[in-house]
Amino acid sequence: VQLQASGGGLVQAGDSLRLSCAGSGRTFSIYRMAWFRQAPGKERDFVAAIARSATRVHYADSVKGRFTISRDDARNTVYLQMNSLRPEDTAVYYCAADSRGDYTLPRSYNYWGQGTLVTVSS
Repeated sequence: VQLQASGGGLVQAGDSLRLSCAGSGRTFSIYRMAWFRQAPGKERDFVAAIARSATRVHYADSVKGRFTISRDDARNTVYLQMNSLRPEDTAVYYCAADSRGDYTLPRSYNYWGQGTLVTVSS
């Protein structure tokens, strides 16, 4: 599957932004999907994950209550709604698909999008 992330941009602290990740292929709906982010000079960190049929969602503690992951399998798209953005949310955001094992680890995913930059100014 190929993934294309979009929706990043420059916003102010407290603003909202919605990221999208469009996937190709008929098997999109069977994959667990996730968002990760990577700030300059730092490792790629888990943000949120959503299971097949959206039966379960998981969030990093740092984004709980502010971010919401969702999916629309009819559109082969997963979303990340980000509210109350903070400067520390600044990073390149990546979508990922098809995890095997620990869903919080990047190495568990087989497919990645190219990343979209989110910059939050104070």
